[in-house]
Amino acid sequence: MSELNRPPSAEAWAAIQGAIDLHVHVGPDVIRRRIDDVDLAREFRDHGLAGFVLKSHYMPTAERAAAVQRAVPEVRALGAVALNHAVGGLNPAALEVSAQLGARIAWMPTVDAANEWTGRPPGAPPPAWGAFHDQLRRRPAYPSPISLLRPDGRLSEATNSCLEVISAYDMVLATGHIGRQEILALIPRARELGISKIVITHAEFPSLALTAEEQVELARQGAIIEHCYTTAHTGKTSWETTFANIRATGPEVVVISTDLGQIGNPPVAAGLADFADRLLQVGFSPDAVRRMAVENPGQLIGVTTSRVITSPRDQGG
Repeated sequence: MSELNRPPSAEAWAAIQGAIDLHVHVGPDVIRRRIDDVDLAREFRDHGLAGFVLKSHYMPTAERAAAVQRAVPEVRALGAVALNHAVGGLNPAALEVSAQLGARIAWMPTVDAANEWTGRPPGAPPPAWGAFHDQLRRRPAYPSPISLLRPDGRLSEATNSCLEVISAYDMVLATGHIGRQEILALIPRARELGISKIVITHAEFPSLALTAEEQVELARQGAIIEHCYTTAHTGKTSWETTFANIRATGPEVVVISTDLGQIGNPPVAAGLADFADRLLQVGFSPDAVRRMAVENPGQLIGVTTSRVITSPRDQGG
């Protein structure tokens, strides 16, 4: 298992006390993971982190989250659903069941998004789920990749039906791995339906790779921009690009997540602290890091924390 080259600083740990990671991939899963959900909750508890959202590309996670919450009550474990073929794709029934069970985030298609299979640049590092999903797609009956758009460029009826459920349950709408044109059609319709919590998922991921200007415009439209640790850590983007994009929009409209849990990557809590350390080292203040790791994620999913930063204030950033 991969470890960090150096342990995160005390200042970094202090800046993320009470953090909520909106994007973790842990076991049980169809892909082998570094850690399971109960042990992750214990890891977060031991480091003073407040909670996490369980993301699976294949399974709704609200039931798992409820069991983890009971096992480790000091940490908030929250469920979600990704609208891939394993749950019927753009399936409002699966979405409503997840919402009833307490799921807080609905991801648009990820591994089954049409954009993921057409927008991934040649030579990009393969995703952790790539080999497994290639196996699924080789089956003759596996459905075609999912687009949110009809041939005329408008959102499909299935997409609209899912948005209505997301609105009814005040869920967070996350864009998953859909493409630019889909995002540009999705956000205005979501706002029309009263969806106020919209997250642009790992904005630097290769199949999307939004520019700073595009991120600024999406934030202007009311979206929160997510930057994930693994995207830079695994070489899918550079740290310099990540930092420049955060500066362009400002921390006020940013969440930092890890997207961790894979074999061969660092532990989740340590990865989040390393992300904080890197931000501090390039001039972001502890308050800015706290805004991105603690306050903004907590506001999105309705979790507040009373933890207090113990490191000295820094006016950089």
